[in-house]
Amino acid sequence: MPEITAASDKKIKLIINRIHNLPTPPMVFTQVNKVLNDPKTSAYQIGAIISEDPALSAKVLKLTNSSFYGIPRTITSVKQAIVILGLDVVKSLVLSASVFETFSKQYKIDKSYIDDFWRHSLSVAFMARIISRMKSFPSLLEAEEAFSAGLLHDIGKLVILAHMPNEYQEIKKNLTENPWQETSPMEEKVIGFDHAMVGAYLAEKWNLPAQLATAIKYHHCPDDCESNSITNYIIHLSNYLARKAEMMEIEEDIQQHNIYCSPKVWDLLSLKAEQETDLIHILRTEYMKAETFLNMARGQ
Repeated sequence: MPEITAASDKKIKLIINRIHNLPTPPMVFTQVNKVLNDPKTSAYQIGAIISEDPALSAKVLKLTNSSFYGIPRTITSVKQAIVILGLDVVKSLVLSASVFETFSKQYKIDKSYIDDFWRHSLSVAFMARIISRMKSFPSLLEAEEAFSAGLLHDIGKLVILAHMPNEYQEIKKNLTENPWQETSPMEEKVIGFDHAMVGAYLAEKWNLPAQLATAIKYHHCPDDCESNSITNYIIHLSNYLARKAEMMEIEEDIQQHNIYCSPKVWDLLSLKAEQETDLIHILRTEYMKAETFLNMARGQ
């Protein structure tokens, strides 16, 4: 596990601040994020802001009407989506659409890499949503915010790939030579910090909720977070289960991979390790509804 220290925090901020074209979400997301923090915000106000961006409105409606949400009738307006799904769900949809738009436009990344990246990110997001809906912890992010944390948990990888190409190639070479090695320790060795820290800093720059940035930062090592956040453990377990599901699909020897799972996670989430197979099965069923999300991630 990369050690998260004040020194590494300072180093990452110095390096990331030198990246002048760090991705920024569409203006409409910034506006929506700002007004949602106001408890007096109405569905009409949110709908009006989103409607100012026709392309984003279309994407939100496309996601709303996808099989993922299972609404029995067609939703034709953003305001209608807000009334039926609620502000938290629509905020998650706006974030999802904004992230896909930002990265599909700004980065020309190998198609197979970006497909694998978003498939894994969506698997973790779906798994986080499944687990959070199974539980009712008072400190837990809403299911849709857990979905957002899962979607963004690896976003730092894209920043490293796009803005630190030399370091990325060295990391890739080392991982090719050591196929059972996990990515984070290799990133720490090459650049002094890992993608989780980059992603957390990006979330802070985007003014996303603090607990979301924390979940991104500690998704590999939730035990290191002083707050002992339940959300951190949900994203950690979701990442672990998604990785195992992916390896099972390609019939890789899971035992050879050193995938870390905190021994505390099952008890903290009131789950049993014996439920692992069942959770992976539920994930596979849910993932069949991912086509709309994947197409949007590809910029379609």
